[in-house]
Amino acid sequence: MSGRTHNKRFRLRKESVPVARDHVRAILTLWLLGELADDAESIVCELAANAVVHAKGVGEFFEVGLRRRDGVLIVEVSDSFQWRMPERCDADPGGVGGRGLVIVEGLSDKWGVRPRETGKTVWAHLVINRGGAAC
Repeated sequence: MSGRTHNKRFRLRKESVPVARDHVRAILTLWLLGELADDAESIVCELAANAVVHAKGVGEFFEVGLRRRDGVLIVEVSDSFQWRMPERCDADPGGVGGRGLVIVEGLSDKWGVRPRETGKTVWAHLVINRGGAAC
């Protein structure tokens, strides 16, 4: 079942982050991709939290996109903050933040960011059936 797409907007507030995470699990369960739910949830949680923290005052929403294409689940989080594109950096060992993109990189097979007309989209690829045997 290739070629599925699902997008949903969430209010740009911290209470939306766990709602978005739960929504991702529900959609992946519906798509019979439950084996990717833990990683996809964690990725969305990190990216949505980044949007809530860094895109304040720029827009009212962030959007979560899920796409299934050619054996890959593409997880995307978009927001309206366009002045600074996110970059992966090494976090301060004594700090409490700065590890979001390190986590995304560790969980995904590939990730990146692209500008939009207004804002940006951070995306991550998860290969479907990474560890599973072919039937």
